[in-house]
Parts: sequence; structure tokens; C-alpha cells
Amino acid sequence: MELLLLSNSTAPGRRYLEHAVDALTDILQGIDELVFVPYALADHDGYTTQVRTALEPLGVSVTGAHADDDALSKASAIFVGGGNTFRLVKALQVSGQLDVIRDRVRNGTPYVGSSAGTNIAAPSLRTTNDMPIVQPPSFETLGLVPFQINPHYLDADPSSTHQGETREERIVQFLEENDVPVLGIREGTWLRRRSETLTLEGLPTGARLFRRGASPQEIPSGSDLSELLKVATAFDA
Repeated sequence: MELLLLSNSTAPGRRYLEHAVDALTDILQGIDELVFVPYALADHDGYTTQVRTALEPLGVSVTGAHADDDALSKASAIFVGGGNTFRLVKALQVSGQLDVIRDRVRNGTPYVGSSAGTNIAAPSLRTTNDMPIVQPPSFETLGLVPFQINPHYLDADPSSTHQGETREERIVQFLEENDVPVLGIREGTWLRRRSETLTLEGLPTGARLFRRGASPQEIPSGSDLSELLKVATAFDA
């Protein structure tokens, strides 16, 4: 499989997707058309136009999955954008497109995800940061990697007066019920899968790896994480 899983699609002071243009150029090498899945936001046409504008300089034309029922089944590459993960998963499950994407990507179609699109590359949406604004039939997602991902991972601010749970506390609670590694990827970073090789790339901010019964581990950018592609997992365990 060829995967590019971005923590974020926007960065301060930069245009949409500009911070990851080299990574996008790499995974889309030799590809001149792409199908974009806009369901995580309500404005499908506007969202697709934003992606089309960003990818035009790379010589890649963009079709919205919502505009052509057969687009995903014949896509040369697939990009699933960010927004609300629950809304995205419900739309894909109800339409049957979740299975179409999974089949295409497992058979070699390059996949790009950002934020919610990165969430659904994992087996379940359970480690998303989003509010459940709709109720999908299930929490099942694509399972393109066997571990869980938490995009936009945010470290606790010791000076904050916020009394809610930190991101770390929420992930630890997930691990109390599930025996599945969770990789929190910070802003400006991404995961790149090339067949059976997985690396953390992007800014030097790195990531944080959580495992049941172990202390969180800092993962520097540039690390080889291929061993995570072979982990055994158990949900609700």
C-alpha cells in the first residue's frame, strides 16, 4: 500500500497543503488525476474546489467523490480530507464507499488522508478528537494500518487553567479498554507507508506512541515505525 497520512492540512502562514507539497509530489508521482472525498465537511463543492486549487500546480486534476458515484471505483489516487470524522464515516458506510476505498487502496491505489482522513486509515474512529455530531452505523474504519492514530496530537500545557482531560488522559482511558497502540502525531508531521515500510516524516516535532501498560514513548521525526504494521490488536479487551 501507498499511504500519506497527514496530521493537518493547514499550517500558520501557509496555503492549504503547502507544508506537505513535497510529500504529496512523492506519492502522486506519475498521477494526473485524483478523487477527493469531501464528506467530513458540509460544503462538498466548496471543499473539492479548495483541494483542486491546491493540487493544480502539481499537475493533478481533482474530481469530487460526491459528483460521480463511480469515481472511487476507477480512481488513480484517493484523497480523504479533514473535518468531522463521525460525519465522514457515516457517509462512507451508508453509501458503501468505505468498502470501495479499502479495496482500491489495498490493491495499490495511493491514499492521502488529512486529519479525519488520517483517522479512518486506522481500524476504528475511537481515537478521534471530534464531537459525534452524527451517529454512524459502527465505529469501523478502513484498517489500512493495524494501530490507532490521533492526529493533531496536543501536549498538555502545565500553565493552562483548563480543567478537562488532556489528550494523554483520553488516550490512556482508551487503552484501559482496548489493547491497541495509539500514535499521536503532532502538527506538521505525517506517516508515509511504502508497502511494508512505515516512517514518520515532516517537522521535527515528532510523535508520541502509547501502548497499554507502558509509559508514552517519544518518536522523533524520521523514525522507522514499520514494526507497528505487525502489531496484534484487541478492541474492548
